[in-house]
Amino acid sequence: MNFLRSGVLAGIVITRYIEEAIMEITIHARHAGLAEDFNEAVKSKLKSMDRFNVVIERIEVEVLHEQNPRQGKESHRVILTSRGAGPLLRAESAAFNDLAAFDLAIADVEQQIRKIHERSKDHGRDSLKFRALAKD
Repeated sequence: MNFLRSGVLAGIVITRYIEEAIMEITIHARHAGLAEDFNEAVKSKLKSMDRFNVVIERIEVEVLHEQNPRQGKESHRVILTSRGAGPLLRAESAAFNDLAAFDLAIADVEQQIRKIHERSKDHGRDSLKFRALAKD
């Protein structure tokens, strides 16, 4: 794990990580204070996406907090966007806290990655007739 940069600019917290030179993770927090374990949860869940054979070069995690008290059940919004050489993935979700919203968004991204991974697989759709001819 290589820590690149962390800073606060006009209410925006930006933290960047590079995980073993495979994926760059950028976390933006707008109008929200993040939990202490949020960064670790983001890194561990995004690192688990390596089990698919899809290259994700860079991913941005944006956390927004709605100030309106009437939006209490969906006051935290998380937007995941991948950029770079890999496929374009985008997921947005809202929940009562940032970790719950991130879990919903990462489930959507995982579904998109799984779909891309399945498309890239060779499913062996050749018929038995052609297999018999190839043996002869």
